[in-house]
Amino acid sequence: MGLDSSVLRTTRYSITRRRFLAGAGALLSARTISALVPQAAALSGKADHSLRIEPCSLEIGPGVTIRTIAYNGQVPGPLLRLSEGVPVTIDVTNASSTPDLTHWHGLAIDSLNDGAMEEGSPMIAVGETHRYSFTPKPFGTRWYHTHASAFDNLSAGTYSGQFGFLLIEGKNQPAPWDQEINVAIHHWEPSFVPMVETMRQQSSNEPLTTGSDVGYKYATINAHMLGAGEPIRVKQGQRVLMRLLNASATENVVLALPGHSFRIIAMDGNPVPNPKSVDVLSLAVAERVDAIVEMNSPGVWVLGSTLEKARQVGLGVVVEYAGKTGAPVWKDPAPADWDYTQFASNAEVPKPDDTFTLTFRDIGPQKGSKFDTWTINNKSWPDIEPLKVQHGKRYRLVLRNGSGDQHPIHLHRHTFEVSRIGSKQTSGLKKDVINIMPLDTVAVDFTADNPGDTLMHCHQQLHMDYGFMQLIKYSG
Repeated sequence: MGLDSSVLRTTRYSITRRRFLAGAGALLSARTISALVPQAAALSGKADHSLRIEPCSLEIGPGVTIRTIAYNGQVPGPLLRLSEGVPVTIDVTNASSTPDLTHWHGLAIDSLNDGAMEEGSPMIAVGETHRYSFTPKPFGTRWYHTHASAFDNLSAGTYSGQFGFLLIEGKNQPAPWDQEINVAIHHWEPSFVPMVETMRQQSSNEPLTTGSDVGYKYATINAHMLGAGEPIRVKQGQRVLMRLLNASATENVVLALPGHSFRIIAMDGNPVPNPKSVDVLSLAVAERVDAIVEMNSPGVWVLGSTLEKARQVGLGVVVEYAGKTGAPVWKDPAPADWDYTQFASNAEVPKPDDTFTLTFRDIGPQKGSKFDTWTINNKSWPDIEPLKVQHGKRYRLVLRNGSGDQHPIHLHRHTFEVSRIGSKQTSGLKKDVINIMPLDTVAVDFTADNPGDTLMHCHQQLHMDYGFMQLIKYSG
Protein backbone atom coordinates (compact mmCIF):
# COMPACT_ATOMS: atom_id res chain seq x y z
CA MET A 1 0.00 0.00 0.00
CA GLY A 2 1.45 3.41 -0.92
CA LEU A 3 1.41 6.60 1.12
CA ASP A 4 -1.76 8.25 -0.19
CA SER A 5 -2.83 11.82 0.51
CA SER A 6 -5.22 10.84 3.30
CA VAL A 7 -2.37 9.23 5.19
CA LEU A 8 -0.10 12.22 4.59
CA ARG A 9 -2.76 14.52 6.04
CA THR A 10 -2.96 12.60 9.28
CA THR A 11 -1.68 14.75 12.16
CA ARG A 12 -2.83 12.84 15.20
CA TYR A 13 0.65 11.55 15.94
CA SER A 14 2.12 14.96 16.68
CA ILE A 15 0.35 15.37 20.00
CA THR A 16 -0.72 11.86 21.02
CA ARG A 17 2.40 10.07 22.24
CA ARG A 18 4.29 13.32 22.57
CA ARG A 19 2.72 14.15 25.90
CA PHE A 20 4.85 14.41 28.97
CA LEU A 21 4.27 14.68 32.69
CA ALA A 22 4.65 18.16 34.16
CA GLY A 23 3.38 18.98 37.63
CA ALA A 24 0.09 17.13 37.91
CA GLY A 25 0.68 15.56 34.50
CA ALA A 26 -1.15 18.00 32.23
CA LEU A 27 -1.06 17.29 28.51
CA LEU A 28 0.68 20.14 26.69
CA SER A 29 0.19 20.63 22.99
CA ALA A 30 2.98 21.68 20.67
CA ARG A 31 1.47 25.20 20.61
CA THR A 32 1.64 25.45 24.39
CA ILE A 33 5.24 24.26 24.42
CA SER A 34 6.17 26.81 21.76
CA ALA A 35 4.70 29.53 23.97
CA LEU A 36 6.77 28.35 26.94
CA VAL A 37 9.95 28.10 24.85
CA PRO A 38 9.87 30.96 22.33
CA GLN A 39 12.03 29.59 19.56
CA ALA A 40 12.40 32.38 17.02
CA ALA A 41 13.24 34.96 19.69
CA ALA A 42 16.04 32.77 21.02
CA LEU A 43 17.98 32.82 17.73
CA SER A 44 20.96 35.18 17.68
CA GLY A 45 23.53 35.13 14.90
CA LYS A 46 24.12 32.36 12.42
CA ALA A 47 24.13 28.74 13.61
CA ASP A 48 27.03 26.41 12.88
CA HIS A 49 24.70 24.08 10.95
CA SER A 50 21.16 24.27 9.62
CA LEU A 51 18.64 21.54 8.90
CA ARG A 52 15.23 21.91 7.30
CA ILE A 53 12.44 19.37 7.82
CA GLU A 54 10.55 19.39 4.53
CA PRO A 55 8.64 17.28 2.00
CA CYS A 56 10.85 15.38 -0.41
CA SER A 57 10.37 13.29 -3.56
CA LEU A 58 12.99 10.58 -3.76
CA GLU A 59 13.53 8.44 -6.86
CA ILE A 60 14.92 5.27 -5.30
CA GLY A 61 14.81 3.18 -8.47
CA PRO A 62 13.66 3.29 -12.10
CA GLY A 63 10.03 4.41 -11.99
CA VAL A 64 9.91 4.23 -8.18
CA THR A 65 9.47 7.58 -6.46
CA ILE A 66 8.90 7.92 -2.72
CA ARG A 67 7.13 10.96 -1.24
CA THR A 68 8.40 11.50 2.27
CA ILE A 69 9.68 14.03 4.80
CA ALA A 70 13.43 14.51 4.96
CA TYR A 71 16.19 16.88 6.06
CA ASN A 72 17.22 19.44 3.43
CA GLY A 73 15.41 17.50 0.71
CA GLN A 74 17.80 14.55 0.77
CA VAL A 75 18.05 11.03 2.19
CA PRO A 76 20.12 10.51 4.23
CA GLY A 77 20.20 14.08 5.52
CA PRO A 78 23.39 16.15 5.39
CA LEU A 79 26.44 14.53 6.96
CA LEU A 80 27.26 16.45 10.14
CA ARG A 81 30.88 16.30 11.34
CA LEU A 82 31.36 17.77 14.80
CA SER A 83 34.36 17.91 17.11
CA GLU A 84 34.19 16.27 20.49
CA GLY A 85 34.07 18.86 23.26
CA VAL A 86 33.55 21.86 20.95
CA PRO A 87 30.19 23.64 21.51
CA VAL A 88 27.90 23.70 18.47
CA THR A 89 24.62 25.29 17.42
CA ILE A 90 22.25 23.64 14.95
CA ASP A 91 19.13 25.39 13.65
CA VAL A 92 16.28 23.06 12.69
CA THR A 93 13.45 24.64 10.68
CA ASN A 94 10.15 22.80 10.46
CA ALA A 95 8.80 23.26 6.93
CA SER A 96 6.53 20.23 7.20
CA SER A 97 2.81 20.25 8.01
CA THR A 98 3.04 18.94 11.60
CA PRO A 99 5.11 19.70 14.74
CA ASP A 100 8.34 17.72 14.92
CA LEU A 101 11.72 17.59 16.66
CA THR A 102 15.19 16.15 16.14
CA HIS A 103 16.98 13.68 18.41
CA TRP A 104 20.79 13.58 18.55
CA HIS A 105 21.16 9.86 19.05
CA GLY A 106 24.07 8.61 21.17
CA LEU A 107 25.21 11.95 22.62
CA ALA A 108 25.67 12.63 26.33
CA ILE A 109 23.98 16.03 26.27
CA ASP A 110 21.32 17.77 28.37
CA SER A 111 17.66 16.75 28.34
CA LEU A 112 16.38 19.98 26.79
CA ASN A 113 18.58 19.60 23.71
CA ASP A 114 18.43 15.80 23.44
CA GLY A 115 15.33 15.97 21.25
CA ALA A 116 12.81 13.79 23.12
CA MET A 117 9.62 15.47 24.29
CA GLU A 118 9.27 13.02 27.17
CA GLU A 119 12.47 14.53 28.60
CA GLY A 120 11.21 18.10 28.11
CA SER A 121 12.64 18.90 24.68
CA PRO A 122 10.24 21.24 22.85
CA MET A 123 8.39 20.32 19.70
CA ILE A 124 9.15 22.60 16.76
CA ALA A 125 5.93 24.20 15.60
CA VAL A 126 5.07 24.34 11.90
CA GLY A 127 6.99 27.17 10.25
CA GLU A 128 9.26 27.74 13.26
CA THR A 129 13.00 27.34 13.74
CA HIS A 130 14.51 25.89 16.91
CA ARG A 131 18.16 26.20 17.85
CA TYR A 132 19.82 23.22 19.50
CA SER A 133 22.95 24.17 21.48
CA PHE A 134 25.17 21.53 23.04
CA THR A 135 28.71 20.24 23.43
CA PRO A 136 28.96 16.95 21.52
CA LYS A 137 30.43 13.88 23.22
CA PRO A 138 31.51 11.12 23.13
CA PHE A 139 33.35 10.73 19.83
CA GLY A 140 32.21 8.11 17.33
CA THR A 141 29.48 7.27 14.84
CA ARG A 142 26.23 8.80 16.07
CA TRP A 143 23.16 9.81 14.09
CA TYR A 144 20.23 12.20 14.14
CA HIS A 145 16.57 11.49 13.44
CA THR A 146 13.03 12.55 14.19
CA HIS A 147 11.63 11.56 17.57
CA ALA A 148 8.00 12.20 16.63
CA SER A 149 5.48 9.41 17.00
CA ALA A 150 3.51 7.81 14.20
CA PHE A 151 0.86 5.45 15.62
CA ASP A 152 -1.16 4.38 12.58
CA ASN A 153 0.23 7.14 10.32
CA LEU A 154 2.88 5.16 8.48
CA SER A 155 4.30 8.25 6.76
CA ALA A 156 5.41 9.79 10.06
CA GLY A 157 8.20 9.32 12.59
CA THR A 158 11.04 7.05 11.57
CA TYR A 159 8.93 5.58 8.76
CA SER A 160 9.88 8.82 6.97
CA GLY A 161 13.25 9.86 5.57
CA GLN A 162 14.23 12.01 8.55
CA PHE A 163 17.66 10.66 9.47
CA GLY A 164 21.33 11.38 8.86
CA PHE A 165 24.85 10.55 10.01
CA LEU A 166 26.33 12.51 12.93
CA LEU A 167 30.08 11.92 13.23
CA ILE A 168 31.78 13.15 16.38
CA GLU A 169 35.49 13.40 15.74
CA GLY A 170 38.05 13.02 18.53
CA LYS A 171 41.70 13.97 18.53
CA ASN A 172 43.31 13.89 15.11
CA GLN A 173 45.09 10.61 14.52
CA PRO A 174 46.24 8.97 11.28
CA ALA A 175 43.34 6.94 9.92
CA PRO A 176 44.24 3.26 9.35
CA TRP A 177 42.06 3.14 6.25
CA ASP A 178 42.09 4.54 2.72
CA GLN A 179 38.43 5.40 2.17
CA GLU A 180 35.34 6.06 4.28
CA ILE A 181 31.86 4.95 3.20
CA ASN A 182 28.66 5.67 5.11
CA VAL A 183 25.92 3.09 4.55
CA ALA A 184 22.39 3.78 5.83
CA ILE A 185 19.59 1.20 5.50
CA HIS A 186 15.94 2.18 5.31
CA HIS A 187 12.63 0.54 4.39
CA TRP A 188 9.90 2.33 2.43
CA GLU A 189 6.15 2.31 1.74
CA PRO A 190 5.04 0.56 4.91
CA SER A 191 1.58 -0.91 5.07
CA PHE A 192 -0.64 -2.51 7.66
CA VAL A 193 -0.31 -6.27 7.84
CA PRO A 194 -3.36 -7.63 9.70
CA MET A 195 -1.85 -10.92 10.90
CA VAL A 196 1.60 -11.94 12.10
CA GLU A 197 1.52 -14.96 9.76
CA THR A 198 0.84 -12.70 6.79
CA MET A 199 3.61 -10.35 7.87
CA ARG A 200 6.08 -13.20 8.03
CA GLN A 201 5.36 -13.94 4.39
CA GLN A 202 5.64 -10.30 3.29
CA SER A 203 8.36 -8.88 5.51
CA SER A 204 11.75 -8.25 3.96
CA ASN A 205 13.29 -9.47 7.20
CA GLU A 206 11.41 -12.70 7.81
CA PRO A 207 13.62 -14.51 10.32
CA LEU A 208 14.23 -11.39 12.40
CA THR A 209 10.80 -9.88 12.78
CA THR A 210 8.31 -11.98 14.65
CA GLY A 211 5.53 -9.70 15.79
CA SER A 212 5.47 -6.47 13.83
CA ASP A 213 2.25 -5.56 12.06
CA VAL A 214 4.02 -3.48 9.41
CA GLY A 215 5.40 -4.73 6.09
CA TYR A 216 7.37 -2.83 3.44
CA LYS A 217 7.37 -2.60 -0.34
CA TYR A 218 10.92 -1.31 -0.89
CA ALA A 219 14.29 -1.01 0.84
CA THR A 220 17.34 1.12 0.10
CA ILE A 221 20.95 1.58 1.02
CA ASN A 222 21.35 5.34 1.26
CA ALA A 223 19.03 6.78 -1.41
CA HIS A 224 18.70 3.89 -3.87
CA MET A 225 17.53 0.34 -4.31
CA LEU A 226 19.97 -2.35 -5.36
CA GLY A 227 21.04 -1.74 -8.97
CA ALA A 228 19.97 1.91 -9.03
CA GLY A 229 22.28 4.83 -8.42
CA GLU A 230 26.06 4.78 -8.41
CA PRO A 231 28.02 1.78 -7.11
CA ILE A 232 30.50 1.96 -4.27
CA ARG A 233 33.80 2.25 -6.15
CA VAL A 234 36.93 0.75 -4.62
CA LYS A 235 40.46 -0.23 -5.61
CA GLN A 236 42.27 -3.47 -4.99
CA GLY A 237 44.34 -3.33 -1.82
CA GLN A 238 42.35 -0.56 -0.18
CA ARG A 239 41.26 -0.68 3.43
CA VAL A 240 37.76 0.77 3.52
CA LEU A 241 36.01 1.97 6.68
CA MET A 242 32.30 1.24 6.38
CA ARG A 243 30.01 2.97 8.82
CA LEU A 244 26.77 1.02 8.71
CA LEU A 245 23.52 2.36 10.19
CA ASN A 246 20.11 0.71 10.40
CA ALA A 247 17.74 3.65 10.04
CA SER A 248 14.66 1.49 9.51
CA ALA A 249 11.56 2.10 11.61
CA THR A 250 10.99 -1.56 12.49
CA GLU A 251 13.18 -3.95 10.46
CA ASN A 252 16.38 -5.60 11.68
CA VAL A 253 18.82 -6.66 8.96
CA VAL A 254 21.66 -9.13 8.32
CA LEU A 255 24.28 -8.13 5.75
CA ALA A 256 27.13 -9.73 3.84
CA LEU A 257 29.63 -8.82 1.10
CA PRO A 258 30.63 -12.02 -0.72
CA GLY A 259 34.37 -12.58 -0.94
CA HIS A 260 35.05 -10.16 1.90
CA SER A 261 34.87 -9.97 5.67
CA PHE A 262 34.03 -7.16 8.06
CA ARG A 263 36.55 -6.43 10.80
CA ILE A 264 34.32 -4.83 13.39
CA ILE A 265 36.14 -2.09 15.30
CA ALA A 266 33.25 -0.16 16.88
CA MET A 267 29.59 -0.60 17.80
CA ASP A 268 27.23 2.34 18.23
CA GLY A 269 30.32 4.53 17.78
CA ASN A 270 32.27 2.99 20.67
CA PRO A 271 35.50 1.01 20.06
CA VAL A 272 35.02 -2.68 20.88
CA PRO A 273 37.45 -4.41 23.26
CA ASN A 274 37.97 -7.31 20.88
CA PRO A 275 37.93 -6.32 17.18
CA LYS A 276 37.04 -9.37 15.13
CA SER A 277 36.41 -10.28 11.49
CA VAL A 278 33.04 -11.74 10.52
CA ASP A 279 31.51 -12.70 7.19
CA VAL A 280 27.99 -11.70 8.24
CA LEU A 281 26.92 -8.81 10.44
CA SER A 282 23.62 -8.01 12.11
CA LEU A 283 22.13 -4.56 12.62
CA ALA A 284 19.05 -4.10 14.74
CA VAL A 285 16.99 -0.94 14.36
CA ALA A 286 19.11 2.13 15.34
CA GLU A 287 22.37 0.20 15.73
CA ARG A 288 25.62 1.28 14.07
CA VAL A 289 28.69 -0.78 13.23
CA ASP A 290 32.09 0.51 12.11
CA ALA A 291 33.94 -2.15 10.12
CA ILE A 292 37.16 -2.27 8.13
CA VAL A 293 36.81 -4.15 4.85
CA GLU A 294 40.00 -5.09 3.02
CA MET A 295 39.43 -4.93 -0.72
CA ASN A 296 41.31 -8.07 -1.77
CA SER A 297 38.77 -9.85 -3.99
CA PRO A 298 38.54 -7.93 -7.30
CA GLY A 299 35.24 -8.02 -9.14
CA VAL A 300 31.75 -6.57 -9.05
CA TRP A 301 29.83 -7.64 -5.93
CA VAL A 302 26.61 -7.06 -4.03
CA LEU A 303 26.75 -5.74 -0.49
CA GLY A 304 23.30 -6.57 0.77
CA SER A 305 20.84 -8.51 2.86
CA THR A 306 21.45 -12.23 3.27
CA LEU A 307 17.75 -12.72 2.42
CA GLU A 308 16.98 -13.01 -1.28
CA LYS A 309 13.53 -11.54 -0.72
CA ALA A 310 15.06 -8.42 0.86
CA ARG A 311 17.54 -7.95 -1.99
CA GLN A 312 14.70 -8.26 -4.49
CA VAL A 313 12.95 -5.26 -2.90
CA GLY A 314 16.18 -3.27 -2.97
CA LEU A 315 18.25 -3.97 0.12
CA GLY A 316 21.71 -3.90 -1.37
CA VAL A 317 24.31 -1.85 -3.21
CA VAL A 318 26.85 -2.74 -5.88
CA VAL A 319 30.55 -2.70 -4.92
CA GLU A 320 32.70 -2.25 -8.01
CA TYR A 321 36.48 -2.59 -8.18
CA ALA A 322 38.37 -0.25 -10.49
CA GLY A 323 38.77 -1.80 -13.95
CA LYS A 324 36.16 -4.51 -13.34
CA THR A 325 32.85 -4.83 -15.17
CA GLY A 326 29.99 -7.26 -15.49
CA ALA A 327 26.88 -8.27 -13.58
CA PRO A 328 27.19 -7.91 -9.80
CA VAL A 329 27.75 -11.22 -8.02
CA TRP A 330 25.98 -12.50 -4.93
CA LYS A 331 26.95 -15.66 -3.07
CA ASP A 332 25.12 -16.87 0.01
CA PRO A 333 27.39 -16.82 3.06
CA ALA A 334 27.63 -19.72 5.46
CA PRO A 335 25.03 -19.52 8.23
CA ALA A 336 26.34 -17.68 11.27
CA ASP A 337 24.91 -16.72 14.64
CA TRP A 338 25.33 -13.13 15.74
CA ASP A 339 26.88 -12.94 19.20
CA TYR A 340 27.71 -9.59 20.80
CA THR A 341 30.00 -11.27 23.32
CA GLN A 342 32.60 -12.17 20.68
CA PHE A 343 33.54 -8.48 20.49
CA ALA A 344 33.68 -8.00 24.28
CA SER A 345 36.11 -8.95 27.00
CA ASN A 346 35.54 -11.37 29.86
CA ALA A 347 36.92 -9.27 32.71
CA GLU A 348 34.68 -8.97 35.72
CA VAL A 349 32.44 -5.91 35.73
CA PRO A 350 32.11 -3.69 38.81
CA LYS A 351 29.27 -4.54 41.14
CA PRO A 352 26.32 -2.17 40.63
CA ASP A 353 24.98 0.02 43.41
CA ASP A 354 21.44 -1.01 42.51
CA THR A 355 19.59 -3.21 40.02
CA PHE A 356 16.31 -2.74 38.16
CA THR A 357 14.64 -5.80 36.65
CA LEU A 358 12.36 -4.91 33.73
CA THR A 359 10.12 -7.41 31.92
CA PHE A 360 8.64 -6.57 28.51
CA ARG A 361 5.39 -8.05 27.20
CA ASP A 362 2.62 -7.24 24.76
CA ILE A 363 -1.00 -7.29 25.86
CA GLY A 364 -2.76 -7.15 22.51
CA PRO A 365 -4.53 -4.24 20.82
CA GLN A 366 -6.19 -1.74 23.16
CA LYS A 367 -9.06 0.70 22.52
CA GLY A 368 -9.61 -0.34 18.92
CA SER A 369 -5.97 -0.02 17.86
CA LYS A 370 -4.60 -2.12 15.00
CA PHE A 371 -1.43 -2.79 16.99
CA ASP A 372 -0.42 -4.42 20.25
CA THR A 373 0.20 -2.38 23.37
CA TRP A 374 3.52 -2.99 25.11
CA THR A 375 4.25 -3.08 28.82
CA ILE A 376 7.27 -2.78 31.10
CA ASN A 377 6.54 -4.62 34.34
CA ASN A 378 2.88 -4.64 33.34
CA LYS A 379 2.59 -0.88 32.79
CA SER A 380 2.66 1.22 29.61
CA TRP A 381 3.75 4.76 28.83
CA PRO A 382 2.61 7.27 29.96
CA ASP A 383 1.08 5.44 32.96
CA ILE A 384 4.38 4.09 34.25
CA GLU A 385 6.47 5.30 37.17
CA PRO A 386 10.01 6.50 36.41
CA LEU A 387 13.10 4.69 37.65
CA LYS A 388 14.91 6.79 40.28
CA VAL A 389 18.71 7.05 40.25
CA GLN A 390 21.31 9.05 42.15
CA HIS A 391 24.13 10.96 40.51
CA GLY A 392 27.42 9.06 40.37
CA LYS A 393 26.08 5.59 41.14
CA ARG A 394 26.29 2.56 38.85
CA TYR A 395 23.03 0.82 37.94
CA ARG A 396 22.24 -2.49 36.32
CA LEU A 397 19.19 -2.90 34.08
CA VAL A 398 18.15 -6.54 33.79
CA LEU A 399 16.10 -6.55 30.60
CA ARG A 400 13.80 -9.57 30.30
CA ASN A 401 12.07 -10.10 26.96
CA GLY A 402 8.85 -11.94 27.70
CA SER A 403 7.60 -11.69 24.11
CA GLY A 404 8.16 -13.33 20.74
CA ASP A 405 9.56 -10.09 19.24
CA GLN A 406 13.08 -8.77 19.16
CA HIS A 407 13.55 -5.46 20.98
CA PRO A 408 16.37 -2.99 20.23
CA ILE A 409 16.45 -1.13 23.56
CA HIS A 410 17.86 2.42 23.46
CA LEU A 411 19.02 4.47 26.45
CA HIS A 412 19.15 8.21 25.83
CA ARG A 413 21.97 10.50 26.99
CA HIS A 414 24.09 7.66 28.40
CA THR A 415 26.31 4.82 27.19
CA PHE A 416 25.87 1.45 28.87
CA GLU A 417 28.17 -1.54 29.30
CA VAL A 418 26.80 -4.96 28.39
CA SER A 419 27.34 -7.19 31.44
CA ARG A 420 25.37 -10.32 30.53
CA ILE A 421 23.63 -11.87 27.54
CA GLY A 422 21.62 -14.93 28.42
CA SER A 423 23.96 -16.99 30.59
CA LYS A 424 27.16 -15.36 29.26
CA GLN A 425 28.91 -12.84 31.48
CA THR A 426 30.67 -10.13 29.50
CA SER A 427 32.29 -6.72 29.88
CA GLY A 428 33.83 -3.82 28.01
CA LEU A 429 31.25 -3.63 25.22
CA LYS A 430 29.79 -0.09 25.30
CA LYS A 431 26.59 0.65 23.40
CA ASP A 432 23.44 2.77 23.41
CA VAL A 433 21.22 0.17 21.68
CA ILE A 434 21.07 -3.54 22.53
CA ASN A 435 18.91 -6.03 20.66
CA ILE A 436 17.18 -8.53 22.94
CA MET A 437 16.08 -11.77 21.35
CA PRO A 438 12.68 -13.36 22.09
CA LEU A 439 12.44 -14.81 25.61
CA ASP A 440 16.04 -13.84 26.35
CA THR A 441 17.53 -11.72 29.14
CA VAL A 442 20.26 -9.11 28.79
CA ALA A 443 21.88 -7.05 31.56
CA VAL A 444 23.44 -3.65 30.92
CA ASP A 445 25.17 -1.33 33.37
CA PHE A 446 25.35 2.46 33.25
CA THR A 447 26.71 5.19 35.47
CA ALA A 448 24.28 7.96 36.33
CA ASP A 449 26.70 10.71 35.30
CA ASN A 450 24.46 12.99 33.21
CA PRO A 451 21.69 14.47 35.40
CA GLY A 452 18.32 15.14 33.84
CA ASP A 453 15.32 13.17 32.66
CA THR A 454 16.45 10.21 30.54
CA LEU A 455 14.27 8.14 28.24
CA MET A 456 14.61 4.40 27.72
CA HIS A 457 12.55 2.72 25.01
CA CYS A 458 12.36 0.08 22.33
CA HIS A 459 13.56 1.73 19.12
CA GLN A 460 11.02 -0.04 16.95
CA GLN A 461 8.63 2.81 16.11
CA LEU A 462 5.67 0.47 16.39
CA HIS A 463 6.59 -0.50 19.95
CA MET A 464 7.54 2.90 21.35
CA ASP A 465 4.34 4.42 19.97
CA TYR A 466 2.28 1.85 21.84
CA GLY A 467 3.64 2.04 25.35
CA PHE A 468 7.22 0.73 25.30
CA MET A 469 8.92 3.66 27.05
CA GLN A 470 10.01 4.62 30.55
CA LEU A 471 11.77 7.61 32.07
CA ILE A 472 14.79 7.52 34.35
CA LYS A 473 14.88 10.44 36.80
CA TYR A 474 17.75 11.66 38.93
CA SER A 475 17.04 12.31 42.59
CA GLY A 476 19.06 13.40 45.58
